[in-house]
Amino acid sequence: MRNLFERTSSHWVRYSEYEWRAAEDGTLYLTPAKNAKPEIYDPLKDAQQLVLDALNIGRLCMSKKPDSDIQKEVRAFALKYGLFGLMTALPTTPKFMEYENVYLPKNHFIKEETMRTEDYLALFFPFDKLDVIKRGVESLWNIQNDRAMMALAMTMSDKPMAVNMCFQREYAERYDWLKQQFTNWIFVFSTSMLYYEDYDKTDEDTRNLFRQSMAAFDGNAPTYHIALYDKPTIVWDFHSLLLGIQMMFSFMLTDDTKPLRLCKHCTKVFVASRPSNQFCSPECKNRYNVYKSRKKNKPDGEAQNED
Repeated sequence: MRNLFERTSSHWVRYSEYEWRAAEDGTLYLTPAKNAKPEIYDPLKDAQQLVLDALNIGRLCMSKKPDSDIQKEVRAFALKYGLFGLMTALPTTPKFMEYENVYLPKNHFIKEETMRTEDYLALFFPFDKLDVIKRGVESLWNIQNDRAMMALAMTMSDKPMAVNMCFQREYAERYDWLKQQFTNWIFVFSTSMLYYEDYDKTDEDTRNLFRQSMAAFDGNAPTYHIALYDKPTIVWDFHSLLLGIQMMFSFMLTDDTKPLRLCKHCTKVFVASRPSNQFCSPECKNRYNVYKSRKKNKPDGEAQNED
């Protein structure tokens, strides 16, 4: 993982503050706070931790923790990495502003295969609308009233218009969609883990179900170019943070030397330094051994009551 991304780079935007806001219909959104400041950063600087954080939030979602706990962690994730950029992750192309309509492949969030561009934008700008005029394939976007947003748009001018719109302060993403995406990733990880750990215990029909579940894990491939910085560097052109996580997760999931594992004690997802590792830290290993020792030494009735 480290060798794969040590000569790579990318660019995304995160804000100094995010807040939960409910729309008129009660739908809950995560959005940058009114006076939050944008910052451009490189999500590949710590790609491994980015993926682990996403998977461990998914673990909370799958374990059916209270929404208040999950929302706290999702907001912390956004503060660290920014929003997913769902608006450009879902369509067939991030350049959908150049078309009359938005075209959507099958996904977990929107059933329609085609939407009017204005209707699609409204899904991600539920509070303050952007000053956008759409006439057929032509689009006009006015941000002259906000110098900070204008500077951000100019800095990221090499991105498609829609990607740039995801970086604006008015942009928001639905909580139920964010929760579903985190859950999807941990489901993929769990499917892979169970397939191999229980391979000898399952029949071929069950294995085929696992294979079909994994086959549904896909996404649009990012593009890249080579930049001459202090050394030749691959610059990934992610049109969403979601796509970046998806790609990095794919490489980590298929890494034989440092595989993803579920800690036998705390159940957090971690990267094992060796394929045989079962614990995320020496502390977890010690606590697990102490617990097992105590349980073994208790009378049978007392141990059963503890369970």
